Amino acid sequence: MPDPSELVPELKELGGWLYRATGNRSVPRTTIGLVQLRAGQIVGSTYLTALHTGLLRKAGESDRRIDAVATWHTAPYFTDAERVALALVDAVLTANPHGERVSDELYAEAARHYDPKALATLTIAIGQVNFFVPLALIGKPVPGVAPSEQWT
Repeated sequence: MPDPSELVPELKELGGWLYRATGNRSVPRTTIGLVQLRAGQIVGSTYLTALHTGLLRKAGESDRRIDAVATWHTAPYFTDAERVALALVDAVLTANPHGERVSDELYAEAARHYDPKALATLTIAIGQVNFFVPLALIGKPVPGVAPSEQWT
């Protein structure tokens, strides 16, 4: 696939705006990284999983916590706030054959841990990674290779 940011130059600007929107410090960058790693795992994108794993490692996150994101439900390494953030991304990205994805109970639990701005930021962070899912799945970028080095 040709470099999408060359074909649609606004993509770089949009990506920058999304990054700035989620970097407003209302939610720890680590929490956003954990959520985005989990999103990559759920959608089955090795590229997104490797990207967010690398970013978390670069930020100083422990391998133990990074490795446990896939099994966060039973891992003892996450705060209650991180758990509800991971539950939100699971709910948004996993079909629920029995009803709504984000229950009122889950939303209420999230609201206990995050003020309105932080909850909006967390929601945008889930949307941010999901915006790039089609590029990751259709374009099939190579994990660990910078986008500037791999788009044809």
